[in-house]
Amino acid sequence: MSTPQPPMPQAAPVPVPDWQAAAGSAYPTYTSPIPVVRTHLGHAIASEWTKIRSVRSTMWTLGVFVLLVIGIGLLAAVVVAGQASDTDLSGENPLSYGFFGLLLGSMCIITLGVLTTASEYGTGMIRTTMTACPSRGRVLTAKALVFFVVAFVITLASAVLVALADAAMLGGARQPSGGEWFKATIGVSLYVALLGLLSLVVGSIIRHSAGAITIMIGVLLAPLVIALFMFSSSLADVREALFEYSIPNQLSVFYSTSLSESGPSGWDPLWIALGITAVAFAGAFALLEKRDV
Repeated sequence: MSTPQPPMPQAAPVPVPDWQAAAGSAYPTYTSPIPVVRTHLGHAIASEWTKIRSVRSTMWTLGVFVLLVIGIGLLAAVVVAGQASDTDLSGENPLSYGFFGLLLGSMCIITLGVLTTASEYGTGMIRTTMTACPSRGRVLTAKALVFFVVAFVITLASAVLVALADAAMLGGARQPSGGEWFKATIGVSLYVALLGLLSLVVGSIIRHSAGAITIMIGVLLAPLVIALFMFSSSLADVREALFEYSIPNQLSVFYSTSLSESGPSGWDPLWIALGITAVAFAGAFALLEKRDV
């Protein structure tokens, strides 16, 4: 007579793994607990905003810009106000003295625009950027949007402060019209921001910070300097064209103090800058898609 066998112990339940074998496949697939989010332009803008505000060169460059615009703008008004007893200011536009500070300060915006793109090629950070966002056009667009907004806001705040202070100090000067106020604040801020945006695009094309900054400083100052040394009468037309379309002259148009009697007027400088920047941006976009990182 056989003895009964004791019951076998029940095995503990095996936990279900995070992966399951795919149907018809001998290899398992893994389902990540991290949700997959489809990226868009907003993510690229957030990334570029983090970059531009966390780099120390941004704060230094914008700090020098504000110091130049406000300091020189106020200094020019102080000097003129001190000579008010000897000078008739009734026909002067008090807002025009902000021109000197913005002309020098625009070099800071040019420098920052170039560094926004070209510095990443120098450090190799561009590889990480393009790995995180393979859409190169999206990266360039995000950089352009973030930089333009930053440059415009900083320029507008500085221009408005200088304009209000100059108008208060030069009480003997005529009262600017609403259109003159708009051009000396909003208009000139858009122009300087576009000038910085053009520098950003040139930095993307050249991919070398020093070279791109040199090119943009030349674009800013060279036409006017060259025109000053053209004494020959046979070059009169060329000299006049350089004067009329030089950046300092176009910048002065926003203050109704053009350096020449002809050439761009009203809002023409803004449309010229917008057209040149758009063409350069299209060229940078095409090169970005063809080049290796």
